[in-house]
Amino acid sequence: MFIQTEQTPNPATLKFLPGRDVLPGGAEDFPNAGQAEGRSPLAERLFQVDGVTGVFFGHDFVTVTKRDDLEWFVLKPAILGALMEHFTAGRPVLAPSAAEDAGPIHDEADSEIVSQIKELLETRVRPAVAQDGGDIVFHGFDAGVVYLSMRGSCAGCPSSTATLKMGIENMLRHYIPEVTEVRAAL
Repeated sequence: MFIQTEQTPNPATLKFLPGRDVLPGGAEDFPNAGQAEGRSPLAERLFQVDGVTGVFFGHDFVTVTKRDDLEWFVLKPAILGALMEHFTAGRPVLAPSAAEDAGPIHDEADSEIVSQIKELLETRVRPAVAQDGGDIVFHGFDAGVVYLSMRGSCAGCPSSTATLKMGIENMLRHYIPEVTEVRAAL
């Protein structure tokens, strides 16, 4: 098994491409070891590597975030080993009991607008964000404000705020006049 790596705009995060599907049905974010416990055997294993502070699974990639005081050349061999061992053994990425997050919040009267927002995010934003090893999550739409969060390498990236405000907000406002602002979900 050959696993490629790619740098991301976030210097603390590296994208690992195992050459196979990781999570074909979506994405999962584990910003700390506690959130991975019991939910993902692979994330649990990656958090055992000293210095790993975050794990994100995309359709066909894994992004790993490290502590700022460590260098990738120190961590990369252990991470590659954990990924190879996991995938060659045929273990699941997520535990069968891993629960889905609660659905987004919005007023039923806004259903058509929410559908348009989700379609634009899915077709225009998510593919670009995935190339950088991240994902974007819709959390809600209320009184003209769209609530989104960045995950994976995009969470904590210095340019994520600019991406939300300048890029995504401008695009959504252009296509959907009811959208007045985009805010990061808390």
